[in-house]
Amino acid sequence: MHAQTSGHPVTGDDVRGQLAELRRHHPELHALADPRRIAAWEAARDATPPQHDDFGADAEGSRGVEYVQAQALNRRARETGIRKLLGFADTARRTPDGERPVLVDLLGGDGLVRMVCEELGIGDFNILTCDASPHMVTTAWAAGVPALLQRAEQPLLRDSSVDAVLLAYGSHHVPPSDRQTVATEARRMLRPGGTFVLHDFLVGSPVDVWFEEVTDVYSATGHKFLHFTRDEIDGYLEKAGYDHREVVEIDDPYSAVGATPEEAELEIGRYLLNMYGLVKVFEGRTETEAYRWVAETAKAVFRYPDAPEGLTSCALRREEATGGWRVTIPRRAVVGVGRVSSAAGKAA
Repeated sequence: MHAQTSGHPVTGDDVRGQLAELRRHHPELHALADPRRIAAWEAARDATPPQHDDFGADAEGSRGVEYVQAQALNRRARETGIRKLLGFADTARRTPDGERPVLVDLLGGDGLVRMVCEELGIGDFNILTCDASPHMVTTAWAAGVPALLQRAEQPLLRDSSVDAVLLAYGSHHVPPSDRQTVATEARRMLRPGGTFVLHDFLVGSPVDVWFEEVTDVYSATGHKFLHFTRDEIDGYLEKAGYDHREVVEIDDPYSAVGATPEEAELEIGRYLLNMYGLVKVFEGRTETEAYRWVAETAKAVFRYPDAPEGLTSCALRREEATGGWRVTIPRRAVVGVGRVSSAAGKAA
């Protein structure tokens, strides 16, 4: 599973170092990089002040450390949603020499999607993890995940070079003014027969409420980001020129396990607290009280009484195989899927 490195740490702000490691150990991924785009990006970066990194490692004003900890403690918390997203992205393409199709995870963070795929044997892709956060890219490489620093709206990859592009688990962090560019750039990178998968949450949904009333209030970073509407997503796909498009809703729950029902609920509380950096919840509460408060708040917020399928509220069940308990908190996501015809030529 782990990527080889030269023995020197690969840092997230060193794109040239990342490319060197890709060239040594993942030449098929290194071949995706476009030298002209990289040069232009480097020139622009040198001419502009650095941007604040919400997912950095700074103790104040960032939540990267807590986010990484959440994934490490419960890597399969979002397994259901990841499986479904990879199902949309599946192209079943094979080259004559048997190489796996390439998927670019534009908001890959610390490499969660690639690690879940490898652990569970799902999604037969060769995944390049990308992120705009140097801390996330550093963490990905430290975990053996090949990664590249780049922004979703300014990918550094060649035209018609990949089979699938995934924008998930943080798409609302892309400013509305840049979202059309992301969809268009994904279309540019896709080979004939390729697929773009855009995942987020609907405006006014329980997830939107959670971010506004919990994450924004109790995290160090706040959360002033706009979610999506169905028409908005469909419009991006249409304008980008995808040959086929659809917008659907899927179940994308959180889950955690414990030896007892109480332990399972505390684990989901701990996961969500770290996942969203809800450090202010600790104020006036013990650690256990904080986890319990987050779990109870999540159970109250994440309710879908009118959902046509899947869970409508939190579920707790005993697992026969282990004798432990699993708590699952429902969450519904919206997914836009844009496909390029197999007969399509190179994107304009």
